Amino acid sequence: MTGGAFAGFARSAPDWRIPILVYHRFGPVVADSMTVRTASFENQLGEIRKPGLRVTPLPDLLRKPSAGIIAITADDGHRSVYSEMWPIIERARLPITLFIYPSAISNASYALTWAQLREMIHSGLVGIGSHTFWHPNFAHEKKRLSPDAYRHFVQFQLIRSKQVIEQQLSLPVTFLAWPFGIYDDELIHAAEDAGYKAGFTIQRRLATPADRSMALPRFLMTDLDVGARFERLICP
Repeated sequence: MTGGAFAGFARSAPDWRIPILVYHRFGPVVADSMTVRTASFENQLGEIRKPGLRVTPLPDLLRKPSAGIIAITADDGHRSVYSEMWPIIERARLPITLFIYPSAISNASYALTWAQLREMIHSGLVGIGSHTFWHPNFAHEKKRLSPDAYRHFVQFQLIRSKQVIEQQLSLPVTFLAWPFGIYDDELIHAAEDAGYKAGFTIQRRLATPADRSMALPRFLMTDLDVGARFERLICP
């Protein structure tokens, strides 16, 4: 799969383009460029309903992509996903996928806990993917380490994350979000060897049948993506 389009995409009609959204943090005010105000998020969900798009679980999107669907993801496992995003998602009964790096879960003050993740998963609305073990910058590490050390480092980040999440949450982990959106052929091969079936970037564009399964683009959402600007993203 490294050399071409995702197999499920290839079997589908060739004219679809799918928006996959990725969020990071939420709050009442914009604390940084990665924060989307809770009110803005609610506004965005309202816009999704207007054109008649259907929010679909990420696995369903990959199994049977088609026009008129959209997927929602959130990276990092920030605590505001539980306090701000989750109540809105639960009320609206919308499926989402969270990409987490387990070194922070139940450890860092800014992060979710395993108990919170289990609660959300129990609803049937939330899927979990890996964001590596501690969210490294692979480009930086490749320059810093010897080739052998770098190869072992990559394997650890990919495999250990998968192992811990599967042990803690009792579910298979086959999706990966690349930290900082950094990937290359070497990383893709390592991820496939580790058992990942799909990878996600932060390239700000629609997913199409031509995209590689391990490098699917997502729109990195900001607080500016509301109203007409947001509608242009989700209505290809």
